[in-house]
Amino acid sequence: MHLAAHFPGVNNTTVWADPRSRSQIEFSSFEHLARTAERGKFDFFFLAEGLRLREHNGRVHDLDVVGRPESLTVLNALAAVTEKLGLAATVNATFNEPYELARRLATLDHLSAGRAAWNVVTSSDAFTGENFRRGGYLDRADRYTRAAEFVATARELWDSWTPDGTSRPFTHEGPQFTISGEFTVPRSPQGHPVVIQAGDSDEGREFAASAADIIFTRHGTLEAGRIFYADVKARLAAYGRQPDSLKIMPGVTVVTGDTDAEAQENAAEIRRQQVSPQNAILTAEQIWGTDLSAYDPDGPLPDIDPVPDSEITQGRVRHGDPSPSSRLRSSRGGPISIVARWRALAEAKGLSLRQTVIETTTRQSFIGSPATVAAELTAFVDERAADGFILVPHLTPGGLDDFVDRVVPLLQESGAFRSEYTGSTLRSHLGLPEPVWKG
Repeated sequence: MHLAAHFPGVNNTTVWADPRSRSQIEFSSFEHLARTAERGKFDFFFLAEGLRLREHNGRVHDLDVVGRPESLTVLNALAAVTEKLGLAATVNATFNEPYELARRLATLDHLSAGRAAWNVVTSSDAFTGENFRRGGYLDRADRYTRAAEFVATARELWDSWTPDGTSRPFTHEGPQFTISGEFTVPRSPQGHPVVIQAGDSDEGREFAASAADIIFTRHGTLEAGRIFYADVKARLAAYGRQPDSLKIMPGVTVVTGDTDAEAQENAAEIRRQQVSPQNAILTAEQIWGTDLSAYDPDGPLPDIDPVPDSEITQGRVRHGDPSPSSRLRSSRGGPISIVARWRALAEAKGLSLRQTVIETTTRQSFIGSPATVAAELTAFVDERAADGFILVPHLTPGGLDDFVDRVVPLLQESGAFRSEYTGSTLRSHLGLPEPVWKG
């Protein structure tokens, strides 16, 4: 299996109250998690990105006040303190340009001796776009159109140098970009940086099948994973690709204990810490779409209906919205449906608002003793529900330590995971061939 480490970032999965919790912006935090991942022989280290401080009810979201540093800058620094670990940056294809970003990624690939990866994300969010010249003008349907041409253009730039080190002029003319000139960075040690696509939507799956090396996804059960895996792998043939050319790696959380029972207790305590009274109200406000500060988090659920098309939350998708452009067009899967499910659950189990939030959110993916977790991870790969996992710890920066110390050795003993790196580039870790030069 393949394993990657996701730096927890500024989100509700992180247990901020834990005395072991450290800075989200000091380099020592990034270095600790990256060194731990490399000690565990992980494929790569993964950084998310936020292009604007989120707002809730007209105020900057509390978790964002700790800062959101730029991914590639951090990874360039980590290249100096790691030797084998892949370095993956999330960079938006809506608010960047191919030449500039291809140059930055190629530079990281050289500095790290072939360990760079690009997680391609898109945005149709006008709130985020206000920070940029093209303030959110892209329709949702156009995001992947631009992203697909962006990736193709970047690859043309990376191929404008021959494998033997000769620079050639490039010209690209398309609906999104018309550029020409000479690229300044020679072909990198792994040919092209690895391309990652994050998304579960149909358009995201199709984009991954056409252009990505890894798809970063979410699915909570073995059966859901198998369905997703089969669907995405089946799309590859239309693009002349083999099943092994795209790795499916869901983001997961892990909680361990000496026994399965202790792990369940640890997981329950983590959920209580993640959902403070304040966070319970904030989560409910995202669903109801209105100010709920007058409600008691330890009391019953609000007795009002959700507000359609609410903009109480800016910079993130409202809970239950399949997309920003389809809010509450029907009750299926939207806030109305979520509120109905929450009320039924709260009535059936006698839960307060906070208890309902705990029950329905932040649930860990794999809980158990090290042996149980290792067996369940292996089963997901053996039964074609995933090719590997991107671990999202609940603690910064030491949340991966226990997994590397106690679970990884069991995976190595069973032969499910590598004991040593066999190559030096990220493509070699993933079993991906170097791209054929198309100069």
